[in-house]
Amino acid sequence: MMGQQSGVQERLFCCFSLENHIPKNHLLRGINQFLDLRDFRQHLSSFYSPIGRPSIDPELMIRMLILGYSFGIRSERRLCEEVHVNLAYRWFCKLDLDDPVPDHSTFSKNRHGRFRDSQAFRKLFENVLTRCMAEGLVFGEGFATDASIIKADAQRQRRVAGDSEIDWGKPEQATRPVREYLAALEEINDPKDPPKAISLTDPAASWTAAHGGPAFFAYSTNYLIDLEAGIIVDVEASSVSKTAEAKATQTMIDRVEENFAIKPERLVGDTNYGTAAILGWLVNEKHIEPHVPVWDKSERTDGTFGRSDFSYDTENNQYVCPAGNHLKTAWRSKKKDPYRYRARQHDCQTCSLKAKCCPNTAIRKIDRSPHESARDGARAIAKTEAYQKSRKERKKVEMLFAHLKRILKLDKLRLRGLNGAQDEFLLAATAQNLRRMAKKLVVNPQEDVVMSA
Repeated sequence: MMGQQSGVQERLFCCFSLENHIPKNHLLRGINQFLDLRDFRQHLSSFYSPIGRPSIDPELMIRMLILGYSFGIRSERRLCEEVHVNLAYRWFCKLDLDDPVPDHSTFSKNRHGRFRDSQAFRKLFENVLTRCMAEGLVFGEGFATDASIIKADAQRQRRVAGDSEIDWGKPEQATRPVREYLAALEEINDPKDPPKAISLTDPAASWTAAHGGPAFFAYSTNYLIDLEAGIIVDVEASSVSKTAEAKATQTMIDRVEENFAIKPERLVGDTNYGTAAILGWLVNEKHIEPHVPVWDKSERTDGTFGRSDFSYDTENNQYVCPAGNHLKTAWRSKKKDPYRYRARQHDCQTCSLKAKCCPNTAIRKIDRSPHESARDGARAIAKTEAYQKSRKERKKVEMLFAHLKRILKLDKLRLRGLNGAQDEFLLAATAQNLRRMAKKLVVNPQEDVVMSA
């Protein structure tokens, strides 16, 4: 017989506990176990007035933001709606059934105000990273670095040519991204080549066609991860360029060493980090083994001799060509980067191998970087089994980027400006580290993880 609800509430009073309705293997239980915001509250205390009406608890806003980034809820308006109706989300945010949920506008005011002024998201990320270290998930033996392009919240149509004169109006009446962009321009002393296009909405965003399709505005998120458990040890926002991404890696390595006294024995990266300057910095200044392919354009494709066909005489600082002649550097080239070595014109004109060496020039010239010894060391490392292992381990950082875009839905930014991109990247990396800890240390791997109530 088909049953039917009576529609009558028989009990006048009901005893309800959120704790009893959250599954034991819910992901939020693991995240909550490793999220300690006591130091965070103390860090923010000086940015609140001691008098006046009490504000919304900053811990509540941070828990809601971590919740949103952990489960791919990109809209703050939708995040407030989900917390209102979802029992597990209320439990994680420490809200009772009758407690009100903050308005979505509160997040914007705090993001661009005291949270940004106090570097709150950087503090939060470092607190979670410290917990990862305490749980033994960061070994510090090997780091991997890489960058991924994230679309900016800027339309392609709202752009002008990079070399055109732009009237931004009065700075005090401009939008926040424009004010930040103009302030950054004032700090730059040396002029650089203008970009191809500038967004009128988010001028700090980079115009790029890196994906092979139509060009768009974007930022790069740079990750530095520990290879043992794939924990993110630092994150940095940058413009979309190889130079900016390599500089971001240097910044992250220095910051991790300064804040946590950790310096890896080896760094794994792709060819973008195999330039002479970066390899020289890693080997000579940081004493880190570069498990990185060398960026090398010295070999020729026209059938003539490449630089590898010449042997370098370290003692006499000269190259020896296949015919046995010497290439030496002039005193003028010793002040430049790279050094240039030249053969004597008499040797080249009378050489029987000239057609195979320099058929279109009078003499043969070879450039050698001051960091060539570091490049040679990287080439030697590339022939080892440890290097092959590092190449496989580098996939861990690529998997984090795939997780960032597909699971956490951070394939496009919602905040504008370089500071907005940095805030979003820090919160996303914090969520990824918390999820990694929860799944490794709390949730039984043999059980299915409950993602939402």
